[in-house]
Amino acid sequence: MSRPAEPVLAAGGAVWRTSADGSLETVVVHRPKYDDWSLPKGKLDQGEHAVQAAVREVDEETGLTVVVGRRSLRTRYAVEEGDKQVDYWLQQAIGGEFEPNSEVDELRWLPLPEATAQVTHDHDRAVLADLARDDVPRAPTLLLVRHGSAGVRSEWDGPDELRPLDAKGHRQAARLAEALSLFAPTTVLSAERTRCRETVQPLAERLGLPVLPSPELGEEEFHEDPQAGLALVERLLEPRDRPGVTVVCSQGGAIPSVLMALGVRWEGMTGRLYPPSAKGSTWALGGRPGALSADYYRDFNAPS
Repeated sequence: MSRPAEPVLAAGGAVWRTSADGSLETVVVHRPKYDDWSLPKGKLDQGEHAVQAAVREVDEETGLTVVVGRRSLRTRYAVEEGDKQVDYWLQQAIGGEFEPNSEVDELRWLPLPEATAQVTHDHDRAVLADLARDDVPRAPTLLLVRHGSAGVRSEWDGPDELRPLDAKGHRQAARLAEALSLFAPTTVLSAERTRCRETVQPLAERLGLPVLPSPELGEEEFHEDPQAGLALVERLLEPRDRPGVTVVCSQGGAIPSVLMALGVRWEGMTGRLYPPSAKGSTWALGGRPGALSADYYRDFNAPS
């Protein structure tokens, strides 16, 4: 039997802003090639993660500068090449200006009900319904990162807190710097371990920020005083008055415990499992326990 064809991979954004009267507005675009109204989106480039494609496509089609927020829906529908799979992110507009281009000849900012009526396709209406949700925030406030690969502990001849990233870990750190910058970090924190600091150093340098110490979220420190670590996390989860996130790099012995304390569970094939925390992974967290958005990024490598 022949294997089913791989879907065409694409990504896009439900771009939003708050109007002068406090209501929510979103972008819809007209594509002359299809004579339809839709949300900005497009195919992934070679070597590109979907979240990077989502921001790039919004920029190319709308000219808007955005901050990545909560991951939205994945839609799938038939196109000429086969099935098309589109991953969406909510994206807050913070600047930029639209100019008609070869793909989009008109852009409209509309209140959500009008936008829902304006778009041509039901799969876009589903994404707009997700944007309208008020039970979870539209954007994370905290990115909780586990340090990258740091070799084998038994092969390191020195204090464990000084164990550095290996070559794979440095590649992971570079990839994280590219992807996490899309969330507009305003502060970068790290447990006091060399491998943690080195994981977020490229991101901090990219943004012109210092890496500040966060001893409460070191593995040993957290287990000695979990309340101090949880108190820090809860402060960082508080709503912000401007777009952006705090990035914290920690360790595999602390991150799952923090997540469990916040009520995050992982649905696996055998039921509820301990939340994963692979090296180089990121949890995007927003809201409060009971109304928490928790999204796991295993890595930011391009799809294979």
